[in-house]
Amino acid sequence: MQSIRIGQEPQFQYLLRIADTCLVLGQRIGEWCGHAPILEEDIALANMALDLIGQARALLTRAGALDGRGHDEDQLAFLRGEGDYLNVTLAELPRGDFAFTCLRNAMLATLLKQLWQRLQESSDAELAAIAGKAIKEARYHQQHAGDWVVRLGDGTTESRQRMQRALQQLWPYSAELFDLDAVDEAAHASGLGPRWADLQSQWQEEMQAILAAADLTAPARGAFCSTGKRGIHSEHMGRMLAEMQYLQRSFPGGMW
Repeated sequence: MQSIRIGQEPQFQYLLRIADTCLVLGQRIGEWCGHAPILEEDIALANMALDLIGQARALLTRAGALDGRGHDEDQLAFLRGEGDYLNVTLAELPRGDFAFTCLRNAMLATLLKQLWQRLQESSDAELAAIAGKAIKEARYHQQHAGDWVVRLGDGTTESRQRMQRALQQLWPYSAELFDLDAVDEAAHASGLGPRWADLQSQWQEEMQAILAAADLTAPARGAFCSTGKRGIHSEHMGRMLAEMQYLQRSFPGGMW
């Protein structure tokens, strides 16, 4: 089945960046179902994945209405080509170990919490309503992930080594979160939502507090900046999409 064609309007792309980050992160977290270290955590991660997919559904529905091409949430979720997904690269990286997952969840939940908080004042009433519900979930996700970062970072020799390794792997991808471009500027100018760059100082403050409690230090940020928000993804994205899209593309329009 061929991929759908979507618009390039800044407001539409702004919503896709948030929706796709939630969708792809939810897919990655969902890979822990049946594999988490303890049963309680297995359930917690599954619930967080469902929260994120629910947020993505609401945003994709709204984005589809703004795009005006008649695409519903399922078509936007499963029938786009790789270059039309605008999630941050951080969300698409392979699942990794439990330390990797907890740190990534903390980094993205902190970003999403701040986004939802600001989006409650959006000029788009429907987006503001979505944000009002989603922020409660994001606060829990941040607290849950942050507690595990502290527990593992300040835990055993093994858990600390794994968390330090995850920090070295993940931190370079944080630069993309605050990379400013015309899509952000248009959203800011219209009142749709904040420029992600305007969240950087608060994000750094909250993440540094989590890392300090875990006795961890973030590595220095280099020149590298990933480009998932612009549709240019890592080699991992295509493989993940092949699995995520398989059922919908094999049985177009299939219903439960």
